[in-house]
Amino acid sequence: MELYCYETTNGYNVCGVAKYLGAEVEFVRVDLLAGEHKLPEFLAINPNGKIPALVDGDVVVWESAAIIAYLSHCSLQKSGSELWSKDPLAQIQVLKWVAWEIGLFSPHAGAFYFENVIKSKFGFGEPDLVALVEPNEFFQQFAAVLDQHLVGKTCLVGEQLTIADFGVDVLLAVADLSHLEFSHFPEIVRWHEQLMSIPAWRNSYPTI
Repeated sequence: MELYCYETTNGYNVCGVAKYLGAEVEFVRVDLLAGEHKLPEFLAINPNGKIPALVDGDVVVWESAAIIAYLSHCSLQKSGSELWSKDPLAQIQVLKWVAWEIGLFSPHAGAFYFENVIKSKFGFGEPDLVALVEPNEFFQQFAAVLDQHLVGKTCLVGEQLTIADFGVDVLLAVADLSHLEFSHFPEIVRWHEQLMSIPAWRNSYPTI
């Protein structure tokens, strides 16, 4: 398998899961600054011109959530790792949190990453603090939902880590770089520190 990625949160997400699972993948860096995501050879893999992307023989998978689900499914078949649960009802709960992360949590947390990391990296100018006022309000709202859900829990779904944990946590792992503040949510802090104690997850972040 070839995993096409770059040093962005979506890239970190899929790389972290691949390393955690010990998946047999070749990491192929697509240099966004050099425009490699717009080259014909990459567009033949993902016509959206976005990373990450995964190629496994004749199977091509786009989008980070789909990729980590695929990697987890393959690992479940080979070694029994249950980041993607065998239980259909648990799968629905995992999907619920994955959808929540994509639709509600990451767009607002990601605004901080864009303003404080991406803009500088890609030469888009200085951070616009005014542009973060509304995203911060929504982040606080949805982080409160997450914090309440995590009371008495070690994982988002059940007693074992799933792809939902990795997907939701990815922007928290770069919070220092993003200037994203969540220390006033004790359950999120506890859960995040638990995830970061896993070497394979923590070591997938080259900037940490």
